This record gives sequence, structure tokens and C-alpha cells, in this order.
Amino acid sequence: MALDPDTFEALLDTVRRYVAERLRPLEAQVAEDDEVPDAVVREMRDMGLFGLSIPEEHGGLGLSMGEEVRVALELGRTTPAFRSVFGTNVGIGSQGLVMAGSDAQKAEWLPRIASGEIVTSFALTEPGAGSDSASVQTKAVRDGEVYRLSGAKRFITNADKASLFTVMARTGEPGARGVSAFLVPADLRGVSIGKPEKKMGQQGAHVCDVNFDEAPVPVANRLGEEGEGFRIAMRVLDRGRLHIAAVCVGIAERLLADSVAYASERRQFGKPIADFQLIQAMIADSKTEAMAARALVLEAAALKDEGAPITLEAAAAKYFASEMVGRVADRAVQIFGGAGYIADYGIERLYRDVRLFRIYEGTSQIQQLVIARETLKRGG
Repeated sequence: MALDPDTFEALLDTVRRYVAERLRPLEAQVAEDDEVPDAVVREMRDMGLFGLSIPEEHGGLGLSMGEEVRVALELGRTTPAFRSVFGTNVGIGSQGLVMAGSDAQKAEWLPRIASGEIVTSFALTEPGAGSDSASVQTKAVRDGEVYRLSGAKRFITNADKASLFTVMARTGEPGARGVSAFLVPADLRGVSIGKPEKKMGQQGAHVCDVNFDEAPVPVANRLGEEGEGFRIAMRVLDRGRLHIAAVCVGIAERLLADSVAYASERRQFGKPIADFQLIQAMIADSKTEAMAARALVLEAAALKDEGAPITLEAAAAKYFASEMVGRVADRAVQIFGGAGYIADYGIERLYRDVRLFRIYEGTSQIQQLVIARETLKRGG
């Protein structure tokens, strides 16, 4: 269900102004501290950002996919760490519950996820299972009314802030059909969280290991039936990939605007560097690619809202947009020249930040495989 147009435009304008006036001035501080200020987290809760995709009957805003990606485009105009604060609640940390949860599970968890009282996290990746996500080795062994959960998850976003994990674990045969999904509270006995990893970029957005040592997960916390976990995960990732693609477009548009402003002011050989055709060529390429990515994202979101399958479209949007923003960031550094390499201008930070988009929610190579497989399935 979508919001009425006036309400949604008011939300979009609020997010746009919040990004420009509140978040962008804090970017350097967040990068330095590797932490988003508590005051900002509270403000995001009050704005309802933790519940963008949660149905209204469970306390969220219930945005359509088309609306969600337009909000994500605006959020992309600042460091990705800010969006990451609530990104798992909006996407991969909640959508398995929204799609496959029982009425009781939804009633118990979704209102607190939507309010931001609970931060969620999605635990799929393992030391030996990343792109090959069907090979998870974390095990859940049925023992009466609980499953004994044992294993290790790696690079889990928001793990150190999370109160609830959606965990993929093996309950049966090897391969995708033996994977099940569970809702695992972070304070459950046998659950432990590692220290945040030191990363190349996206400071302020933390990833950690999560370990399970015979953690007793109630049977009532299983999402769907045994063996449905991989299918649930793939459906969650379809939506997540589209959201990430929109963020990539927003960052590209931010980088392009910054590049145009700098090129218009920076003078060499007696005139602004924007007058030089080789600078114009980089601006033209960045503008064209950003426009193409935006169109791809909006089209895929519209298909999702129509109820059409979007596995191919979401993969294509994420693949193109994440690769595109990397090229735009590289050109931005080049346009800024030496200033692009200096931390004070923020361009080098965004250059490092966007590199991760080609890796998480499925690497570019995995997206290529998905696109090819779905295209062949559809007969071209």
C-alpha cells in the first residue's frame, strides 16, 4: 500500500532537508569517530525511518517499493553510514519476517522494529559461505521444542547494535533445500558478538562476527517451514538489491553535483576547468550513467509494486548501479584532482564508501549469473 501523494511528498521533502541540513555536516565526524551520534539515531526513530517498509498495521509507514527507492535516492546523498543505522530494519533484517512470518511473530516483533526499539540484522554469510550462500554450515538441530543453533556468521551488518537476528541455518540435506530461517534474539544464551571490523570505508556502519554455541532457539521462532530458508533469503535479497541500487544512484547524483560545482569554480589556464572538453566528457558520462541507473531502479520498483517477479530486474539494477557509482566516484576524484585525494573535501571518503556496493547483497559476478540465468529462463 502506498501513501497518499501529498503525505509522501511531505516525507520526501523532510528526508531531503534532513540529509542536507543535518546529516551532511556530520559526515567527517562520523568517519572520524566510526559512530553515528545517538542524537541522530533518536531523530531517525522519531521520523519513522526504521519502519519505512513495515506495514502500517504493524506500526510502520508501509511504503510501496516505488516510494521506498525514492526515499533511498535521497538518503544516498550523504555517507552510507547514516542509512545503515536503520537499513537492516527496512530491508534484509525485517523483510523475511514481513514475507514469511506468522501472525504471532509479526505481532511480537514488527511494531518494535518499526519504532526502532529493536534493531534487526540478517545473518547469512559465513567464513566459508558468501556468494555460495546455499552452502551454509551453521546448524540448527531439533531438540524437543527448541533448535540447538551452532556455528559462525561473518561480516554481519549492525550485529553489535542488533536485538534480533534473522539467521539462516542448516536443518537438513546439503544444498539450498536444507536451509531454514530463524528469528534469534541477541540476548539468547549461546549467542556472542565479535568486535566491529576495521574497514576500507563506510565508517560508522559496523560489521561483526556472530557466533552461536548450542543457542536454544524456540521452534516458534522458525520462519516458515523447515527447508524454506534459502527461498526466503532470496526473496529478501531481491528487495534489498533494489534498495541498494537506489542508494547507489543517490550517491552518484551527489558526486556529480559536487563535481559540477567544483569544476565551475576551479580555474586553470585562466578559466574554469568546466570549460575544458575532457572535463565535460567525464561529467557527461557520469550524468548519462546516473540517469540510466535511476530509470532502471524506478522501472524495477514499479514492476515490484505490480506484483511481478523482479529477480532479474533487481539483479540488473544492483549490478549496473553499483558498478556505475564506482565509475562516477573515480571520475569525481579525477575532476577534483589533488583535492579529490585530500580528506577535507570528502570525495576520497565517498570513493572508498561506494566500493562495498559491488560486494554486498551479492557481488557483481553473482548478479551477472542471476541475470543470465533469468534471461535464459525467460527465453531472452
